[in-house]
Amino acid sequence: MRRLAQIVTRIIDFFYRPFDKWISRQLFRYAACGGGNMALDLLLYFLIYNFVIGHDLVYLNLQIFKSSNLQICLTPHIATLCIVFPITLLTGFWLQKYVTFTQSDLHGARQLARYILIVMINLAINYFGLKLCVETFGWYPTPSKLVITVITVIISYLGQKYYTFRVNKSK
Repeated sequence: MRRLAQIVTRIIDFFYRPFDKWISRQLFRYAACGGGNMALDLLLYFLIYNFVIGHDLVYLNLQIFKSSNLQICLTPHIATLCIVFPITLLTGFWLQKYVTFTQSDLHGARQLARYILIVMINLAINYFGLKLCVETFGWYPTPSKLVITVITVIISYLGQKYYTFRVNKSK
């Protein structure tokens, strides 16, 4: 996996040269990795929403006890979010840990826990944002997801840089 990270890093750094006067290498890597992960997220969201879920409500029957079931109904845009989320969670963590924030001295498990916390905050923003945009404002789901993603990118960068992958300067 580290070899793949080195290849990805070299490709991103190749495109960094014209931007080196305006932004740091780390910010450029973050933008490239985050942009790639966001593109994957939007592509998966579009494909699953339109071709897997098919704009239909999704009913889940959860057996709590032997004698009782819990039925949950998810709107198609929320069901799609639930499917896409774990995929982009893992790809995003891998890219940020091994390409962008390689100098962090925190243990990998602690980084993952912190990364999940920041992502859960973003998931809540996604959930309530989609509910607001689609169900209240009547916007289409994919453009709504794009608008919400811009907001979460800012929150995510600050959280990842200063919390998840921070570098301990006291050493």
